[in-house]
Amino acid sequence: MTFEQLDLSDEVLDALYDMNFEECTPIQEQSIPYILQGRDLIAVAQTGTGKTAAYLLPIISRLYTDGAPTDAINCIVMAPTRELAQQIDRQMEGMAYYLPVSSIAVYGGTDGPTFARQQNSMRAGADVVIATPGRLLAHMQMGSIDLSRVSFFVLDEADRMLDMGFYDDIMQIVRCLPKERQTLMFSATMPPKIKKLAEEILNDPAEVRIAVSRPADGIDQSAYICHERQKTPILLDLLHKDGGAKRVIIFASSKLKVKDLTRQLRQAHLNVAQIHSDLDQKERDEVMLGFRAGRIDILVATDIVARGIDIDDITMVINYDVPYEAEDYVHRIGRTARAGSQGRAITMVSTMDQTRFGQIEKFLGKPVRKESIDPLYGEAPEYHPDRHMDSHHGHSANRRGKGAGPGKGKPRNTKPSERRDKPTDNTEKKRHKKPFRRDNKKDRAKGDKTGAKS
Repeated sequence: MTFEQLDLSDEVLDALYDMNFEECTPIQEQSIPYILQGRDLIAVAQTGTGKTAAYLLPIISRLYTDGAPTDAINCIVMAPTRELAQQIDRQMEGMAYYLPVSSIAVYGGTDGPTFARQQNSMRAGADVVIATPGRLLAHMQMGSIDLSRVSFFVLDEADRMLDMGFYDDIMQIVRCLPKERQTLMFSATMPPKIKKLAEEILNDPAEVRIAVSRPADGIDQSAYICHERQKTPILLDLLHKDGGAKRVIIFASSKLKVKDLTRQLRQAHLNVAQIHSDLDQKERDEVMLGFRAGRIDILVATDIVARGIDIDDITMVINYDVPYEAEDYVHRIGRTARAGSQGRAITMVSTMDQTRFGQIEKFLGKPVRKESIDPLYGEAPEYHPDRHMDSHHGHSANRRGKGAGPGKGKPRNTKPSERRDKPTDNTEKKRHKKPFRRDNKKDRAKGDKTGAKS
């Protein structure tokens, strides 16, 4: 199912388009309709399945379409750790980019000014507060937060919060919330203590359970920790080894990157074709027919084929970019080692993608083998996924102004989070119209049977 088939606002769809998201993950497909209907929800899904977007997207959309008050805190999202709160806030920033919806991440620390900044933002009425339980309680006790108009309450990684001893804190917070609210619980597991908590705070909830996908045992997984500029030389070296690559799929994060990469591989005299959402269904079918028949050795693709392709003899999958979700990683590399065969999956991890790849390794439950880079290509960066989490995002406790508006003249594949601090002319808030908007919805539905995030 694509996001356009859900009843999300056009502005939310615009932001998803900018982030190259088209197709829902299973947790999103099953959860979003319930949340849009106003149902309480308990969802069981692992980290990496897209659960954060499963609740943020419908909440952001409803805050806008339902006319939520602009001078109040409308949503509380509880997270067990500072790192998760920051991560949720960054996703919120991108998904709400075209809407006058603000957020703030509230977490502990010894920095006095940080606490004061959090106080000021919440008193001004940030729409969405993403908080760790202890710090939220501290603000409640200081009188710096008004929960009287909260309409959404979300517990993310609820089982982990209970494992960390936050049950009493959660219940204390719940007692201060309005009785008329929508409550959403997301948990990786469903032990008795989670069931008990659900009974106490949820009202006739819908229930969603997502089975965890795992890579096939026959896949040899490895990764190159590299700088962005080193990716193409490493890729060419891989493709020219052992007499040339055959039956290879290369995944890139956007169709613009697919086009550029295909051009470079053709210049290197490789037999390559590309597939992405700019091709119509007939063109895609022709490319896939040539690849299946062996007339094409290398296929460069966006995630548009990750879930739909069904070819048993793929020898190697290369992730030129780290996918956004761990489940997407599993689907990508699952194109090789099918029907009991063996295959290789290689991922190129740039400095900016280290945090994301670290989350994928946590999802897999084990580290992926790291390959050394030929000194000819220069020195490789060290692998520190936790260190790079916040190095390029700045302070997460800044309240965004309402209706910042899009950065004008930016290329379409630029992520909204990269444009946060760009100056905009707020006197003329014109939202970009994307070429695929609602007027082409039916045509896209017909032509995107194998669609994914492209």
